[in-house]
Amino acid sequence: MGSPAMSRQVVQVQPESRVQEEGQWSTGLWECHKDVGDCCFALCCLPVFTCKVTSAVGSCPCLPLLDCIGCVPPASLAMRASVRERYSIPGSVWSDCLYGCCCYPLSWLQISRELKRRAASHASSSSSARYTALTSLQEAHLF
Repeated sequence: MGSPAMSRQVVQVQPESRVQEEGQWSTGLWECHKDVGDCCFALCCLPVFTCKVTSAVGSCPCLPLLDCIGCVPPASLAMRASVRERYSIPGSVWSDCLYGCCCYPLSWLQISRELKRRAASHASSSSSARYTALTSLQEAHLF
């Protein structure tokens, strides 16, 4: 019961699944809101979260437990460097060390988002066995 001038117009915008190509991170370090589930999981139990991310990549799930033995977290550094190398993302060991020491949870969340997005992108464009292990990351965070 409104006037004809106030007709309803529905505009629907499809969400973009934007995965960056090689050469840059698909999300920024501070973009935790892009994956609220992981953010909550890491907030509640960061050690388990880091072990699940490491396991989904195919590394030893206990590797992140080494991060507590020194001032420089070796597992965080290794995982970040590995993801950068795999996807040709620019950076250095120094930046990985800085993120691992100063932004530890955010760094792990960014690694997780990157792996999920790249796996989803490659799973939809190819059925390569190389990315099969990474697609398990999406299910790995479910209890």
